Amino acid sequence: MKKHVSAIPKGFLWVIGGALLTLHGVTTAAEASLGPSRQMLLQKEVPLPTNRVRTNVIRVEFPSGYQTPLHTHKGPGPRYVLKGTLRVEDATGSRDFAPGDVFWETGEAMTVKNISGGDATMVIFELEPL
Repeated sequence: MKKHVSAIPKGFLWVIGGALLTLHGVTTAAEASLGPSRQMLLQKEVPLPTNRVRTNVIRVEFPSGYQTPLHTHKGPGPRYVLKGTLRVEDATGSRDFAPGDVFWETGEAMTVKNISGGDATMVIFELEPL
């Protein structure tokens, strides 16, 4: 069986792929009004403890007034509040997050309390070391 050898360097393919993705994001004003909008909610450089992580996406619903016990998660990651207002307390202090807010959880001990007067919902994106 004959082995196929590409004459195009691998690095060149990465450059072309990146350029295509960039151009794909360029739209006219008319196109933008018809399509989805895009907003950066959180950007963070994260050193991973291993070469591989398991990504867990978890939806958590908090009844009115509920507070978690002091707890940790399997890994750090962004948290996104969909509904209600949540008070997060950890070693760095206490902060309140409302719908649309995104915050970074380190994976250290914390509590979360629903202070909104109704149900609250959060999505946890967890980077679990393998």
